[in-house]
Amino acid sequence: MYAIAFPAIDPVIFAIGPVAIRWYALAYVAGLFAGIAYGRWMVKRPPALMTPMQVDDFLLWVLGGVILGGRLGYVLFYKPGEYLTHPLEIFKTWEGGMSFHGGLLGVTLAIILYARHIKIDKWYVADLVACAAPIGLALGRLANFVNGELWGRVAPDVPWAMVFPGAGDVPRHPSQIYQFALEGVALLVILHVLWRNDRIRSRPGILTGVFWLGYAIFRIVGELFREPDQFLGFLVGGATMGQLLSIPMALFGIFCIWRARKVPARA
Repeated sequence: MYAIAFPAIDPVIFAIGPVAIRWYALAYVAGLFAGIAYGRWMVKRPPALMTPMQVDDFLLWVLGGVILGGRLGYVLFYKPGEYLTHPLEIFKTWEGGMSFHGGLLGVTLAIILYARHIKIDKWYVADLVACAAPIGLALGRLANFVNGELWGRVAPDVPWAMVFPGAGDVPRHPSQIYQFALEGVALLVILHVLWRNDRIRSRPGILTGVFWLGYAIFRIVGELFREPDQFLGFLVGGATMGQLLSIPMALFGIFCIWRARKVPARA
């Protein structure tokens, strides 16, 4: 049986009295600011419909969408019964419980509202967010690994398997690292390469569709190695909740790409 020792990193970076700064919170903040910096760089290239200052203003809208959508998505998708019984628990975000799919819906609403606010094409804003989002996803998965959470399935014969604290004494896939590589690094590279193509940038919505479709595919693959949530287990046909929620994402991504190809290219 193979097993690599889990690098026990304290999830708390430092604490001052009751106030603790955690790696997970730092990952959220760093992902948002890195994404904004990337967006400021992108809007300087054609078709340049936004200014760097407008990208900065958009940060608060994104932050609200991520937090509200992520939390409400977790409540509705994963533990509706528990939170219906104890509704005040919804506000205890410091105890964990965020849904990527819910956060994505929250950011989507923020994109629509902000684009309407500054009177530009919502698909242009969506493409910027799509290209920058994998940065935050990558950092988030690294934070999951540091916290020793969302570990993988049992893998006794995998040389790089790890024994995670709280997951028993059996070696498991470090699925957080797999998802970091797929949902974060690979998706970031794919979108950047496509963004550099003038023809693709001239048709807003293609990059958004690639993000939704690409994330859905990578999430479905990553879930094959990740232990499903204990309180949910395997669902229809042995699928996990993450896989089921990714199916409509993939379909919407295909629609975005199809729709963008039908729209006349912007000069």
